[in-house]
Amino acid sequence: MQQHPARTAVTWEERGAQSSAKWLSASERPAPKHVVLVDDRLTADRAIGFASQGTAMLWQGDFQGAKQILSAIGRRLTKQGARAGKRGAAPAIAAEQFYRIRQTRAQRSRMLSLILIPLELQCGVVSIPLPRAPEVDAAIRFAYGELALGEQDRAVVSLQELVGVLSAHQWYVNGVDVPSLGAKIHPHYGTFMPTRHEYVDLVATAPLPAHDLAFDIGTGTGVLSAVLAKRGIGRVIGTDVQQRAVHCATENFERLGIEEVAEARMCDMFPDGRASLIVCNPPWLPGSAATSLDAAIYDPGSQMLLSFLAGLPNHLSEGGEGWLVISDLAELLGLRTRVMLLDAIARAGLEVIDRLDTTPAHGRASDATDILHAARSREVTSLWRLRVAATAA
Repeated sequence: MQQHPARTAVTWEERGAQSSAKWLSASERPAPKHVVLVDDRLTADRAIGFASQGTAMLWQGDFQGAKQILSAIGRRLTKQGARAGKRGAAPAIAAEQFYRIRQTRAQRSRMLSLILIPLELQCGVVSIPLPRAPEVDAAIRFAYGELALGEQDRAVVSLQELVGVLSAHQWYVNGVDVPSLGAKIHPHYGTFMPTRHEYVDLVATAPLPAHDLAFDIGTGTGVLSAVLAKRGIGRVIGTDVQQRAVHCATENFERLGIEEVAEARMCDMFPDGRASLIVCNPPWLPGSAATSLDAAIYDPGSQMLLSFLAGLPNHLSEGGEGWLVISDLAELLGLRTRVMLLDAIARAGLEVIDRLDTTPAHGRASDATDILHAARSREVTSLWRLRVAATAA
């Protein structure tokens, strides 16, 4: 069962009386304060006007009409963002421009989140009480937990988030193929999906220092733990600060039949003890995480990266290795320098044994229309093999 998100109530006026419903937000967005009722007569211009004022729109019409309005708003806001991005296009995106792009995207996301959809609970089944609405019961319970509505019989959710929930549920049901694992990983909502195979392939091919015990810091879906178990590591302990990730990894270990070898624990960084191999694939971009879902992408102040490096010497067995799996995208965007990374490694009393590099093969790397294409087209993903420096031992 998923970790329950924070919940409050949404209120609005209907037929001269005040109505309310539970607010659901897996991304921990606050409930909107101002809500108006809208239906299929709403135009995209009017919707953008409401959203610009921070007014949410609770949809009362055809469900597919709501999706069309959401798409229309998204197209207009994307065009505005693209025009702003082209004005600053350069061979390498400067940090200031990247932050402007993030701000634009965050504002776009906030506006899109203000189209709301009602949910109701009848006879134990969650549904959308609108014409042409899809079945959502399984997806709602998948993202928000079995007690999503609690004792209440209705709730409200952002259509933008609901579309993401439905998509994530399909990924979970179908699974994600991981070629180097020879199996599928089933990601829970809010865990980073292993659709970029290059970083997994690095862990699957790097020379192992030993086969006794490995730690996987920030395990997420458990994919790297599973790869290490497949490679013959006798015991793997994956840690994560998110309970939903621990549930996800545990379930994947059971699906793969490796639960006797791999274990997931809720823990801030390192478990007790020392290991011959400690792996970490931290979020690759320094920056604030606006929502809990952003935490898989952004590492505020590079805290996780720096904590991993600083803690390695106290948790590595003699002769053990730490594997840092990270992209140089932050360097290409001007968010971090290679010198900063090397200095952090040296300050931790570590030295680099080797660095294994690979280039991404995902769609964005070759998408010339992507605002970040100049950086993504030159991105390199690396596995840094680290050990305690001889002078620090």
